[in-house]
Amino acid sequence: MPNPKPKRQTPADIKSLARGYSNLSLQTLGGIAKDGKQEASRVAASIALLDRGWGKPSQDTTHEVKGEIKVVLRKMLEDEDD
Repeated sequence: MPNPKPKRQTPADIKSLARGYSNLSLQTLGGIAKDGKQEASRVAASIALLDRGWGKPSQDTTHEVKGEIKVVLRKMLEDEDD
């Protein structure tokens, strides 16, 4: 199985610039939540700035499974003649 692409880090200067808009982004989202009607582009821009400045919120990945879980690990060899 090929290695997944490493996750690229956002450069610090972009993070810093995006964080500078945190207050405005939160005020915009709060105002839209309170009185907004069709503000999709402002919401998208605010969320993008917050994500770039602070990262996306973590999401829980817990699941309830009934029964048995079976895990199979295999090592695939590129050249078996070695």
